[in-house]
Amino acid sequence: MCAAVYVLSTVTGYVLTSALLLKCPNLIHRRKRGAFLSKHISHRGGAGENLENTMAAFKHAVDLGTDMLELDCHITKDEQVVVSHDGNLERACGINANISDMCYAELPPYLCKLGVTFQRECFCEGGEDKRMPLLRDIFDAFPNTPVNIDIKVNNDTLIKKVSELVVKYDREHLTVWGNARNQIVKKCYKENPQIPVLFSLPRVLQLLGLFYTGLLPFVPLKEQFLEIPMPSIITNLLMRKALFEHLTARGIQVYIWVLNDDEDFQRAFDLGATGVMTDFPTRLKDFMDRNGISKPE
Repeated sequence: MCAAVYVLSTVTGYVLTSALLLKCPNLIHRRKRGAFLSKHISHRGGAGENLENTMAAFKHAVDLGTDMLELDCHITKDEQVVVSHDGNLERACGINANISDMCYAELPPYLCKLGVTFQRECFCEGGEDKRMPLLRDIFDAFPNTPVNIDIKVNNDTLIKKVSELVVKYDREHLTVWGNARNQIVKKCYKENPQIPVLFSLPRVLQLLGLFYTGLLPFVPLKEQFLEIPMPSIITNLLMRKALFEHLTARGIQVYIWVLNDDEDFQRAFDLGATGVMTDFPTRLKDFMDRNGISKPE
């Protein structure tokens, strides 16, 4: 009897403490301080409105007032950090070759028309700009715009070069980097812990376990950004307002990607997501304007 009472009181105490700290995490965790807040995020610069990952796409998004540019990086044979989603050039350029096997000057232009990955049966036709830019081109052109960098390959030189560019352009406070693979995120954090990192997929799964067991409020988190793909099985488990509110209170921004219609935009913001990543920056801007979703201060 005494043992049962002890167990019951312990469990009750744990549940009540967990619930309190879920609502008020700053009782034990210092809120992370970020230099920017992003509600409007342009995926690959806005792959549904301009050819993905081109300067034309990035300029269009920045001119619209996007809060963040999302892009992908690879490294060339001559160790240039190039902005491209695919390591192989077949889909985007029509050539079966790898970026890592070519010097930057040898890279071919993009095709005139590319499929929009996250919009079924949708293609984007480009204008004159079909060149793959270098990461430094983006940093030069948009010095005050936050950039979200997906390190596409587990390459120590790539990680080191990206870090060096971020430091050179004094952008540690305006950059977030990472990848779905935990090994890459660990290397990024080790290379430069001053650049905020994203949750890797294994860490997202760990986050889920911590949340549903009530342990999350007790555990410190080094990451400052959570990106949730939609739709997916993981999304259905992660799309919880209580989780979003807890992470936000700890200074962790929650982005949902890649959303391209008003219904999904509304659902994301209703659940308390910090921001939405889209292939159609004009569409998202119009939605935010119509619904009075203000820009970050």
